[in-house]
Amino acid sequence: MVGSAILRRLRNRGDEVITRTREQLDLTNQSLVAEFMQSTKPDIVILAAARVGGIHANNSFPADFIYENLIIECNVIHQAFAAGVKRLLQLGSSCIYPRNSPQPMVESALLTGTLEATNEPYAIAKIAGIKLCESYNRQYGVDYRSVMPTNLYGPGDNFHPENSHVLPALIRRFHEAVQNGIDKVVIWGTGTPRREFLHVYDMAEASLFVIDLPKPEYAANTEPMLSHINVGSGADISILELAQLVAEITGFEGNIQTDSGKPDGTMRKLMDVSRLSAMGWHAKIELREGISNTYRWFLENCESVRA
Repeated sequence: MVGSAILRRLRNRGDEVITRTREQLDLTNQSLVAEFMQSTKPDIVILAAARVGGIHANNSFPADFIYENLIIECNVIHQAFAAGVKRLLQLGSSCIYPRNSPQPMVESALLTGTLEATNEPYAIAKIAGIKLCESYNRQYGVDYRSVMPTNLYGPGDNFHPENSHVLPALIRRFHEAVQNGIDKVVIWGTGTPRREFLHVYDMAEASLFVIDLPKPEYAANTEPMLSHINVGSGADISILELAQLVAEITGFEGNIQTDSGKPDGTMRKLMDVSRLSAMGWHAKIELREGISNTYRWFLENCESVRA
């Protein structure tokens, strides 16, 4: 989802882009990644590939999440360096911050407390990616940056009934309830946790904004100024309020029930985006508009996303 949005934006502004599909290049294979980097010699690398999913997927496949994400990051970042790449941007996640971080979460909260248990393996892998970039910057003087997006959604999302994130899962669930005449939809948890959402088109714009920032002066043995930057909308919403909004957009008029037997995850995750805002970037797509846009895409691609 994110990679394709960034790709569209790059092509629209006239950049020459080198890509490979998952079938063409297995990023968990070190020798194949090395061959790709050496043969193409890119000027800039944007690492948007990852194994991602919601609470159910993270709980069900913790080994897959930590292994695949660690090895993708190690392969791409190291082989990019070996091929002489001076500029790189890797995409992380807001789950890198401790479970009980003061809200909104600032970049300096990294590694100050215990992670949320439901996605700890994924979070550890993403923290490792940040530290890989920092370490290559400090040792070799390259310019490798990381952006930490909040919960993303939009066209091209994963609408799997069990392994998707909360917003696409709700869109599919309410749509199918309307289609099948079901008058009740149950959502996981108590509905009280609050989440922040950012449209993928905004994320693509933010990613290119960050990669285009002038290179900071890195001081020896200090953390690079731009090692990781939060990207978000700056506003959050409860899961129950989100469900009510999705119900309205999809035309569902039945009852919404919560299931407190399912995990809530972190009770609040709101990003402090003041650092990026001070640099001149702000999200543009409001949540209702973004969900409506995403639902239209879902309707147009309904058969393929069901698979």
